This record gives sequence, C-alpha cells and structure tokens, in this order.
Amino acid sequence: MADPTRMPRYDVRNDGMGPYAIFYCEECDREFRSQPDVKNTFASDIGRKAASDLLRKVPLFGGALAQNVAGEDPRYIYNLTADQLQAAWGQVKDRFRECPTCKKVVCISDFDEQAGYCNTDSPRRNEITESRAEQTGAALKGLASAFGLTNTFQQVGDSLKQAGQLSQQASQKMARCSKDGTLAAPGTKFCPECGAQMIQPAVATCPKCGQETNGAKFCPNCGAAQTVSTTCPKCGTDAKGAKFCPECGTKMA
Repeated sequence: MADPTRMPRYDVRNDGMGPYAIFYCEECDREFRSQPDVKNTFASDIGRKAASDLLRKVPLFGGALAQNVAGEDPRYIYNLTADQLQAAWGQVKDRFRECPTCKKVVCISDFDEQAGYCNTDSPRRNEITESRAEQTGAALKGLASAFGLTNTFQQVGDSLKQAGQLSQQASQKMARCSKDGTLAAPGTKFCPECGAQMIQPAVATCPKCGQETNGAKFCPNCGAAQTVSTTCPKCGTDAKGAKFCPECGTKMA
C-alpha cells in the first residue's frame, strides 16, 4: 500500500521531554503520537548546565553567553522544524491510509485494506457494517456473561445484527457504482460521484408473466405462486431457481 501523499491534521506538544507531534485520523480523530527526541533533550540540558556553571560567572554578560552556547531549552519548545515534522510523520505514517475517492487520510481501523478504500467509500461497506455489528454483539455477550446479564445483552446483540442485515438488504435494492461503490436509486444509469456506469439491483420477477413480485409469495399481477425466490435474501445474487444461493449458500425462500 502506497504511503499517503500528505499529512493529516496534527498538533505539536511537549511534556517536558522535548516537542513531538500528534497526528489525527480524519475519520474518527484517533491520535497517533511521534516520539520526542529525548537524546537531544538530555544532551542540551547537560550542555546548558555546563554553560551555566562556567559562563554565568562572567560579569554582566555571563547569562547571555550561556544562552547562546546551550541554545533554546527543548523542554520548553512547542514547535517543530520542517525536518523534525517530517521525521515525526515518518514514525507513524504506516498507520495511515489515503482513500483514493474522498482523499481523506484515515487510520487503518477506518480503511478497508481488501478494497483499497476508506470504510465509508468501500464497495464492501455493507459487509463491514454487518461484521462490526457481529463484533459488537460478541463483545456485549462477553460483558453480559461477566455481569450475569446474558439474556438482556443477547437481545441487544441480536438487534444489532438484524440492523446490519436490514441495511444490507436495503442496499441490495439500490443501484451500485461499478467503480467506487456509491449507492443510488434504482434506474440511475451513471454514478453521481464519478460518472461510471451503475450496476442495477437484481429483481425478482414472476416466472409466468414476468412482472416484478417484490418478494411476494404470489404474483400481484397474475396470481401465480412464487415457489422459489430468484434473489438471495443475504447477498443479492440471482439464484436462478436454485434452492440454495450459489454464492453464499443461504437457503432460498
């Protein structure tokens, strides 16, 4: 993965060991800190003490001479030179990625390495949403077990998982950009974000009259029974009459 072409937002701080930079994820504001130049801070401090002992005894100008010899105390500096800033960025830039569509520089947690986009712009964002819901449910289950609230937290976890599935099902009914994954209303021919051709959602139709059934058990146009759904309720793949989805194995209704 290529390095980001720019730095994200940052602050310069000093906790008494020398200045350092904090870089922020442009999606979740998570902080990533560089390390201060502790070696230089100690060396400067030793030089300052030596200069203080030798030069401050000089009448009138001893204090000024000590300052010039030892330089500015790194413990009280709140800025970085361009080279120091680049060095600080070099310490943490491997924890950042740059999205090719929105151009945000985000942390690894907010980036889909498999697709090469940030989680918001990823074509797999529905899968990511469902996965996060399952992870949240698992974390809640462990917490519930520790506090004896298994039933209550199980219901919460199930609700989160169901919400993720509903979100995925809703997205399957929308047109999706073949290039960047942008969703739009069915029938949209070109992506409103990049202009690429849109992929239209799979539509369940009556095998007798060809009318759209919208998942109904009986055709609303001719009344024919719809024994097998043509679209997988989980991944949206056209099952072509199969009892199980050829893509994910889900049983067809």
